[in-house]
Amino acid sequence: MSEKNVRLGIIGLGTQGGMYAGVISEGRVPGMTLGAIADVDPAKKELAAEKHPGVPFYDDHLAMLDSGDVDAVVTTVPHFLHPEMTITAIGKGIHTLTEKPAGVYTKQVEEMNAFAAEHPETTFAIMFNQRTNPVYTDLKALIDSGELGALRHTSWIITTWWRPQGYYDQSEWRATWGGEGGGVLVNQAPHQLDLWQWLCGTPQKVFAKLAFGFRRDIATEDEVNALVDFGDGATGHFMTSTNDIIGTDRLEMLFDKGKIVVDSSKKVTVYRLTEDERALSDTLSMQDVARLFRGEVDPSDTYTVEEKEYESAWGQQHIDVLSNFAAHVNDGTPLIADGAEGINGVRLASGMQLSAWTGREIDLVDYPAEEYLAELNRRIEAEGKFGARS
Repeated sequence: MSEKNVRLGIIGLGTQGGMYAGVISEGRVPGMTLGAIADVDPAKKELAAEKHPGVPFYDDHLAMLDSGDVDAVVTTVPHFLHPEMTITAIGKGIHTLTEKPAGVYTKQVEEMNAFAAEHPETTFAIMFNQRTNPVYTDLKALIDSGELGALRHTSWIITTWWRPQGYYDQSEWRATWGGEGGGVLVNQAPHQLDLWQWLCGTPQKVFAKLAFGFRRDIATEDEVNALVDFGDGATGHFMTSTNDIIGTDRLEMLFDKGKIVVDSSKKVTVYRLTEDERALSDTLSMQDVARLFRGEVDPSDTYTVEEKEYESAWGQQHIDVLSNFAAHVNDGTPLIADGAEGINGVRLASGMQLSAWTGREIDLVDYPAEEYLAELNRRIEAEGKFGARS
């Protein structure tokens, strides 16, 4: 175990940045100390002095990067700024942990990834904290083992993102094309989009129906229904919204030799078939099937059921990613989430938006990045509040 410490600079002392500063100051992140804080809001200087006395504060993140006070930074700033700030930091030899999403459109994320690849001596990671959730790490190991065979189809209904109108009215940039770059897909659901691909594989195509300002007075999407094609016949469905006050979080994955059901990201049920489903279809007689469905035979001859409940401590997942980031910088420990992987979720989210805008299926392998950017800028221009993106 290394005794080295990464001095982390926090860019943006908001809710997330404040939480990171707190856990680091409390000594809960091994191998990491709080090096400095940067924020353009003058009120944050007083807050930083009160909560973190003695920690240098900068009203310009560039000054912090040049100060010599930090070895690494985390970018807790609006989504559009993630790539720009990451490129700047890495260019100065500063290790960077970018927040999710990696960006808003693939062109800026590709530029960030390419720049990071040219500087392998500098660590580039992304805050996909859900990848440390034991629910999903256990499932990842099970799926990767091949025990359940190939994926057939998957569905994730994640509507636990209810947001009242007041949430959107808090800030002028919220749920705007120019200020945020999207709605529920960009703000609330990036973790699920990442986990879905991490577990099931990267989709090749997407067709989506999105509702824009459906139940809220906003410009961007507040309800999403999308169909994806993983290739080799495997398909998936993703649904999310911010207008369901009850909310559902249910992930299903069907494989050749079993099925996984995850409820509320806590309860996992794994069904394991005694044989490949096609083999059961070919060998079971209709009398056998009738007895099975009537409950007259022991179902364990056909499948077994394993149930497991998980508990999750709030904030621990973020601490785990920060600790892993520090361990990678200090000792070369493999990253939980390499920053370059952030483009997968951005491509899928923007592909869903582009599909809804154009009414056609979008190829995610040969992705039309320039077309998406043109469509995004058309909407930014119509808002008349923010400058176009390039």
